[in-house]
Amino acid sequence: MAPRSLPARQQQAAALQHHGLAPAGLRRRRALSAAAAAASGSAEGGLQALIFDCDGVIVESEDIHRMAYNATFEHFDVRCPNSGDAPVVWTEEYYDELQNKVGGGKPKMRHYFGLNGWPTSSVLGGRAPADEAEQGPLIDTLQDWKTEKYKDIIGSGQVTARPGVVRLMDEARAAGVPVAVCSAATKSAVEFVLSNLLGADRFTGLDLFMAGDDVKQKKPDPTIYKVAAQRLAVDPASCLVVEDSTIGLAAALGAGMRCLVTYTNSTRSQDFAGADTVVASLDGVTFADLAAGRLTGQDDRVTAAAAAAQ
Repeated sequence: MAPRSLPARQQQAAALQHHGLAPAGLRRRRALSAAAAAASGSAEGGLQALIFDCDGVIVESEDIHRMAYNATFEHFDVRCPNSGDAPVVWTEEYYDELQNKVGGGKPKMRHYFGLNGWPTSSVLGGRAPADEAEQGPLIDTLQDWKTEKYKDIIGSGQVTARPGVVRLMDEARAAGVPVAVCSAATKSAVEFVLSNLLGADRFTGLDLFMAGDDVKQKKPDPTIYKVAAQRLAVDPASCLVVEDSTIGLAAALGAGMRCLVTYTNSTRSQDFAGADTVVASLDGVTFADLAAGRLTGQDDRVTAAAAAAQ
């Protein structure tokens, strides 16, 4: 399946937002959200936007990314000075550590090569990059091929959205609250994931979509969420971000937003200090509960530990 370009609706929205104007649909949803908040007497505390990360939140994809990176390293015969007689391989244990430390695909490779030595590869005819002028194009080539491999796996039809995600998006939109996706991943990869797992209509119906290509600094830097609030014309303090790791949590808190963490197996043991809510799955989470603050302070890991101790 060919990579999708940014939907026309979002191109139009971006143009309007660039001139300080919001699309009509978004203006209507803001009006509905404000009316609902006023009716409940919670105008200051009401949610003005629900923002989702992609990897780990909409799709539990980290191991898919790892497999795609390893396929890339094998395809281009990527060998660091300490990788011996075989291409680089990122194990599950190492990738768990790496993806919870460094956000974004290109920064991950730069981090790894910086620690283990820049590799030889078929990209440069079997030699290592001589300088920064060659390092950048090498990283770009590896990331582009990895992205296509990742999309092949996602497009196989064997990958589905995490439980509760699609329903929660629909509930927010039904309540008149804008829904956005902000991911540190490559734009073409995220577009492909969202169009496949959310469906074309739901994807193009997003009020805002941003990817790692849209900002200079990756999470945990809060820039992507700060820009999202500006483009949605909402108060950051009235936004709720759904993330899966401490990297995303730090980005959300750094932007002055609240954050719900839905952890994965690789992030379960992390310290999510500052999160509004910590849950294993969105399956039992409703938008009504989030808007009313009924889940604030909940950490189901604590609840499970207490139950096990009885």
